[in-house]
Amino acid sequence: MKLFKKSVGVVISLALAVIMILPMGVQAADETLTPKMKVLSIGKEQSTPGYKAEDVEQLLEFNVEIENQGNGDAKNVIVTPIIKNALDWPFEIDKINNAVPLGDIPAGQSVEKTAKWEGLKVRSDVETKPYRLDFLISCENGDNPIEISIYVKTTAKPAPEPAPEPEPSPQPDPGDGGSYDGGISNNEPVVAGGGESGNASVPRVIVTGFSTDPGAVNAGGDFKLIVHLKNTSSKTAVSNMLFDLQAPSSGTEAAAEAPAFLPSSGSSSIYLDSIPAGGTRDISIDLNARADLVQKPYSIAMSMRYEDNNAIQYESSSSLAIPVKQSARFEFSDLEIAPEAVAVGEEANITCSLYNTGRIKLYNVKVKFQGEGIDSKEVFLGNVDSGATGSIDGIVTATQESAGDQKFKMVVTYEDESGKVSNAEKEFTMQITPEQLPMDMSQMTDVPAEKGLPVIPIIIGLIVVAAVVVTVFMIRRKKKRIESVEEEDLLDEVDRFTEDE
Repeated sequence: MKLFKKSVGVVISLALAVIMILPMGVQAADETLTPKMKVLSIGKEQSTPGYKAEDVEQLLEFNVEIENQGNGDAKNVIVTPIIKNALDWPFEIDKINNAVPLGDIPAGQSVEKTAKWEGLKVRSDVETKPYRLDFLISCENGDNPIEISIYVKTTAKPAPEPAPEPEPSPQPDPGDGGSYDGGISNNEPVVAGGGESGNASVPRVIVTGFSTDPGAVNAGGDFKLIVHLKNTSSKTAVSNMLFDLQAPSSGTEAAAEAPAFLPSSGSSSIYLDSIPAGGTRDISIDLNARADLVQKPYSIAMSMRYEDNNAIQYESSSSLAIPVKQSARFEFSDLEIAPEAVAVGEEANITCSLYNTGRIKLYNVKVKFQGEGIDSKEVFLGNVDSGATGSIDGIVTATQESAGDQKFKMVVTYEDESGKVSNAEKEFTMQITPEQLPMDMSQMTDVPAEKGLPVIPIIIGLIVVAAVVVTVFMIRRKKKRIESVEEEDLLDEVDRFTEDE
């Protein structure tokens, strides 16, 4: 009996050991915790900050709402300015590291943090325009940093008092893509022939401005260039005027030898009969902007030849800087909705890809799902480079039953380099069924569920069977030993009885 109790105790101990060891192995496999940060909003209820050139002790701050969708805490989250070109950052760079800590973000929680930079000095050469500032949000235990952008306004130093004779405006740099404002430049005329001007006043024809129709010149589009001219001489009229416009060679490497603008009529020359003394006239030409131009200003050199009343010929030149815009172009992949039919109160996951097929970068891309009967949070994608792909992953909650398949729309908003906000829409259908009430468990029919191989019960069963076999074997062995001893005792008794007789 004692042997049987010991065997049962061994079986129970082994079973408990197996049950305790297996969950520890499962827990060890699940210890990989990874954060997954997602920006929900930037600068909520904040106005665009403004700064003046050479201001000191300035404060730059913005609020950012971040959600940690991973299963691990985001440790030591920081915001770091992305400064690829010092001219794109309106403040003096006087620190090696400009990162700002935001602390930790627990798994499954969304928090609103404030990124703050103090004691900044505004550069003395800032222009009066909005600056786009790029930042990178990262954590020490995550592999997917997030790029975000904000805008600030700056005001340049007051211009100095103009001289009595205004200097010509500087010629725009054809390679400068930082500004999208047009510009003009005029050169001094020189005598080209027909006699000497002597001490007589030289009639000067200048470009006072230009306009385009339409106002925005899009790459690949036609436009009319209208140039405004003025004869600055108050005594001498000019006549027999010939203008020739030449655009620089620009564009992609494959077509870099072609001019940026081509005349629609095939000729780049314009004739004008005369401009009276102190008078103004306009000339125009129809042009086409190449489709592969990048978004920046392009210069046009305009040469001019004219005569005065004494048939003295003059030559001069001017330069015009025409800003070219690239339209944003992108496509969506097919929307994947799981599940396609959802009950009231339940959630559906909507995913698709955004392909930026244009030549410009999309900034601060946001996605919102709208329609009667659904509710969703705004999805922030950040910046999408030209040729890159953005992944849209959103959750919608059904709030109202629909009759069959109902149409909804996905609204995508984005900004261009100048901060102009645009949007695009894509429709999709989804069925919303009535709310599912809790089922009566007493009326449910037991349905055998398909399960995998029950490892733990099999191991315990094998141990129990082995223990039973060992126990039976030991009991039988002990029984045989007892019977053998009893038989020997009986034989001894018989022998003693025989000897006594």
